[in-house]
Amino acid sequence: MQKSQVLLVGAAVALLVILFAFGKTVPRSGKQPMSSAAPAQGGQDVEPIAFSELLSVAKSKIPSEKLLQVNTIETNVVRGDVKSQQIAAFRQLYNIWDSLNQLPVAAYYLSEAAKLENSEKSLTFAANLFSAHLQHAEDPRVAKWEAEQAISLYDQAIKLNPDNDTLKISQAMVYMSTGEPMQGVAKLREVVAAHPDNIDAQVTLANLAITSGQYDKAIERLEGVRAKHPDNAKVLFVLAEAYKSNGDKAKAIELFEKSKEFMSDPELKKEVDTYIKSIK
Repeated sequence: MQKSQVLLVGAAVALLVILFAFGKTVPRSGKQPMSSAAPAQGGQDVEPIAFSELLSVAKSKIPSEKLLQVNTIETNVVRGDVKSQQIAAFRQLYNIWDSLNQLPVAAYYLSEAAKLENSEKSLTFAANLFSAHLQHAEDPRVAKWEAEQAISLYDQAIKLNPDNDTLKISQAMVYMSTGEPMQGVAKLREVVAAHPDNIDAQVTLANLAITSGQYDKAIERLEGVRAKHPDNAKVLFVLAEAYKSNGDKAKAIELFEKSKEFMSDPELKKEVDTYIKSIK
């Protein structure tokens, strides 16, 4: 599961996502699940920052010698009449800004190179950079801009490989982070309609049902997945959380214990044990 999937902050969702994205840190009990999926950053009512403003602020923070280097390369981009020269210049700018820890600006230049290269690999890498960073953006306008950049890059990558479900799931999670959950749900349902056996898409849809209080729907969906994948720790874990949220604590504990059988990380198992104790 991608780090970018840590976007829904309801207790049930955070529990699963953090557990399987990072392998540690089960949220403690006492957190009340939210009534619906909420955007982590940059909701619909937020205007995205203009890149020119973002770049101007970044330039004001760097040493004069680096600014001169950046300005020189920018000039080369404008003058370059060969695509390979422009790609090389954009990658140089990416490396400089990355070394200066100006990650949104760095990601922008890498994305410009990726657009020119037009390869699924480069587009996906750039999209994932935006997706990962937007969760940590302190300015909601920056987060909104990063989300839009990621969505656009995923679109371009999906056009190159329409059968790549991972791209669609990643894009769906970004939509959810920007206050457009139905766009994300539509993407997930598209994946599930074509490939009902896609566990990540099924689990994510179940997560959404849990965060919106539709526990029966989450249980129904995941019991169907479990019938085909009885040894999948992720499915068992979130199914347990659905039962717990629905008031069936005994069934939840049974499934939490069962999920541990298919986890290889001993530290992860300890976290699950701690979580089970907290709900007994």
